[in-house]
Amino acid sequence: MRLGLSLLFFFFISIGHTQTYPYKETIAKLCSPEFAGRGYVNDGCQKAAQYIASEFQKIGLQPIGKSYFQDFNFSVQTFPGACELIIDNDTLQPGIDYIVDPRSAGIPVTQHYELVYCNVATLYRSTTTFKPCPKNRMLVVQTSGYGGDTNKVLQTRLRELQSFAAVLELTTQKLTWSVSQTPMPYPSFTAVANRFVKQPKQAHIQLQTRYMSSFAAQNVVSWIPAAQKAKKKPYIVVTAHYDHLGQMGQNTYFPGANDNASGVGMLLHMANELHRKRDPNFNYVFIAFAGEEAGLLGSKYYVEHPLFELKQIRFLLNTDIMGSGEEGITVVNATLFKTEFDRLIELNTEGSYLTQIKSRGPAANSDHYFFTEVGVPAFFVYTMGPNKHYHDIQDKAEELSYAAFEPLAKLLLGFLRSF
Repeated sequence: MRLGLSLLFFFFISIGHTQTYPYKETIAKLCSPEFAGRGYVNDGCQKAAQYIASEFQKIGLQPIGKSYFQDFNFSVQTFPGACELIIDNDTLQPGIDYIVDPRSAGIPVTQHYELVYCNVATLYRSTTTFKPCPKNRMLVVQTSGYGGDTNKVLQTRLRELQSFAAVLELTTQKLTWSVSQTPMPYPSFTAVANRFVKQPKQAHIQLQTRYMSSFAAQNVVSWIPAAQKAKKKPYIVVTAHYDHLGQMGQNTYFPGANDNASGVGMLLHMANELHRKRDPNFNYVFIAFAGEEAGLLGSKYYVEHPLFELKQIRFLLNTDIMGSGEEGITVVNATLFKTEFDRLIELNTEGSYLTQIKSRGPAANSDHYFFTEVGVPAFFVYTMGPNKHYHDIQDKAEELSYAAFEPLAKLLLGFLRSF
């Protein structure tokens, strides 16, 4: 009987090791309210780090050293409490009708503002003649109707304007949020212009902020040692950032499904596949970075504090925005590493995995960047498709099509195994 139970136990263990990783469930969980947008309110970032470490352990990946975690700190402006914007008598919905500027100062008690409309032509030229505005006035800037280079200049002027006054931008552009490490002295908002039939006259604001000068974050690092032990085996590294924007007030959070729970799902799926059969010639390292949305801070910290010599990395693959793929993928750094890019194209032609693979040059747009800067060969791969949710509250797990997720995983696994 004991022998039978033992065989049954090992049978289930074996089944566990051969099953496909449940990436959809993991992505949905990372996007759930439990993780509060994987940001800086309600321990969202820390909960996500702990969860990813537990998934590494389930797969059978080892920590490098004593812990899966590489701790570091950075400053960040957060919005943990009240978030209320009333224009005239119209209560706006956060994330839908408006967003808070990530640099915005707080208004702990409801304050009333007279709305004063700023001349765009004057603002476009310069802010040097501006003086601090009375605290009961808010400057309104209509950026709707301006695009291209004109809008870029206006956005620069708006940032300058926040040193002088409370600001309300009215726009027809999609509302996308971000993260700031430095607060400004005045509150600032962006609202949807077509929400208002007439020019509004007053604003009523309450906004709770908390500036954290030393937010505690963790990169989550694991590895699969090469099957054949030898000194200084080279490394293949797979990365993805797990952090997102967190919460904007008590009741609004940004799920971050495509950006970048999907990338974490891809990293874990590939780790599970690569763990089934250890490579004899390469160590595989998997890193889930924090702080990407605040300025690639986790990957920058890792490059400055590596857990093994960076020159031992044969190649690094960064996965970010993995949730669609109907229109193929784009490969950043393709022009830098043409031999590797040609190999990727060849593998795709042989396997008919994706509709297209677009080549792109270097760009500081994800966690591959600082590795490339110190000479580590790297690709950043992202999918393309009709899903355009990005840094908004609609970037939910149920919006992901996963159209090319598994074919892309097969292509990338084949690419990594080709070294």
